[in-house]
Amino acid sequence: MPNQLEVRHASVRYGRQVVVDDVSFELESGVIGCLLGPSGCGKTSLLRAIAGFEPLVHGEILLHGRQVSRPGHTLAPEKRRVGMVFQDFALYPHLTVGENVVFGLRGISGKSQRQRVGELLVLVGLSGLEDKYPHQLSGGQQQRIALIRAMAPRPEILLLDEPFSGLDVELREQLAGEVRAILKREGVTAILVTHDQLEAFALADIIGVLGSGRLRQWDSGYHIYHRPADRFVAEFVGQGAMIPGRVLAGGRIESALGTMSADFKQQHQAGDSVELLLRPDDIIHDDESDFKLKIVGKVFQGAEYLYTLSLDDGTELLCLVQSHHDHAVGERIGVRLAVDHVVAFPG
Repeated sequence: MPNQLEVRHASVRYGRQVVVDDVSFELESGVIGCLLGPSGCGKTSLLRAIAGFEPLVHGEILLHGRQVSRPGHTLAPEKRRVGMVFQDFALYPHLTVGENVVFGLRGISGKSQRQRVGELLVLVGLSGLEDKYPHQLSGGQQQRIALIRAMAPRPEILLLDEPFSGLDVELREQLAGEVRAILKREGVTAILVTHDQLEAFALADIIGVLGSGRLRQWDSGYHIYHRPADRFVAEFVGQGAMIPGRVLAGGRIESALGTMSADFKQQHQAGDSVELLLRPDDIIHDDESDFKLKIVGKVFQGAEYLYTLSLDDGTELLCLVQSHHDHAVGERIGVRLAVDHVVAFPG
């Protein structure tokens, strides 16, 4: 059975500028993917190419085994059975909730339309709002209506273009989890575009990190955070610090934190200089530890403090500590390492 989506060596160009550069990935049926990256990385252009709004200058795109894009041929968006949820929801203000959801349903009876609208409203917990207008709904409710309007015709794939960007931070994270549950219940294949890694982690099964038009890593959120493929992914996703080290024989690394094993992303020889990626959760606060580091910065995050700690050579590390451990800048606190896999990059 073919994958729901296959992107093969796809490139998109605006004039002479290549904005999507030789990108390849696959998405199985029922899987939620995410294109994650900073502004200008090419993620929205790639989504638009999948939707049929941008032509390819190289490569091809297949939906359920059918080629829909190649250089010189772009199947029209309306012929792709693709659903789209936009940043601004794009609800029709003069239509009721029910009329908005029905808008994409054609070729079925009025009774079937009403049945589909009813079951989708139940799915998102908005039963009884059929006759309301968009301006009478909250931002979160409008987002749910935009979602089920795109889902109503049962598209082969649902594309979400930063759909939470107009909402406040707390609501964004809450809705990302809710939208994931809704898509999973319906078995919808989907791709989200976002620059917000928390949204990506909350919603997606698999994440593609884009930088400068290239797909740097296509992997689970866990591996992207703990085992980034390159320095760009390591620095874009999550927080962390790079500390210098030196490769020893037997695949171990010596640094100011001692000797440890590392997950090498490139081949290294004994004696090579490297930099180790350490996440805040790799450094554990431990009052009983004899290994003391100086606090040079602190940020209160509610349940936790994010401390910046300094080694004797000036190298700085990040450490997450429960906020009832309220230490002052300048104080020295005990820490220990809890490193399952240190990632090393060329120094």
